[in-house]
Amino acid sequence: MKTIVSVSFVLLGIVVSLAPEAHAQIDLDIETGVVFSGYNDVRIPGKGGTLFSLSEELEADPEAFYRIRVMYHFNERHHLGALYAPLSINSAGQLNRALVFEGETFPAKTPLETTFKFNSYRLFYRYDFLRNDDIEIGAGFTAKIRDARIAVSGGGRESEKTNVGFVPIIHFRVLWKFAGDLALLLEGDALAAPQGRAEDVLAAFMYRVSDDIDVKAGYRILEGGADNDEVYNFTLVNYASLGAVYHF
Repeated sequence: MKTIVSVSFVLLGIVVSLAPEAHAQIDLDIETGVVFSGYNDVRIPGKGGTLFSLSEELEADPEAFYRIRVMYHFNERHHLGALYAPLSINSAGQLNRALVFEGETFPAKTPLETTFKFNSYRLFYRYDFLRNDDIEIGAGFTAKIRDARIAVSGGGRESEKTNVGFVPIIHFRVLWKFAGDLALLLEGDALAAPQGRAEDVLAAFMYRVSDDIDVKAGYRILEGGADNDEVYNFTLVNYASLGAVYHF
């Protein structure tokens, strides 16, 4: 995955070097906080496995998180970006029934430990079709690579399911500057298809501290999943988010 991150930022650098320089600006967007698991229903394989919940039948601990995004803005309305967003949630507990998971059977009442990993690497482009002193509205597309892993261990047994895949998603952003330096931000990536769905959306207040720094605080939701012969997994993750955007 380090290779994927490196390639993503190299590609962003190439695009930036080819883009027009007029009105260009580079931003570093850093976000952190605490992540809480909502529903997280799993059945692996999708046909033949045991359906269970990593968050309702097991206890999922809140986890710290961080996300890093580099953005390049040119000609005021055009925006390019690269995002690295790791995510890992651990759960523990036991089920009152046997668990069949990815070729392994865990007997009922076995103390279980699980790891849900969903790292995301994205490149995106956005065009602002409305931009004035009060509001900015834009949309575009995101090229996302997911690095997913669900692992279960207990009673001397362990098994895991991993998946690395590419997902194209719609990107959008709305910024409403309703009170001077204070603004409301709605931004995210979302798409639904017969194979599954994915939404990663932030609603936050932003405050311009200076010409060089904006700070933000809000709520992020990550939701989605897939239902096929290999995997059934639908997940909701809640983020209490704090962040800062540095303008260069």
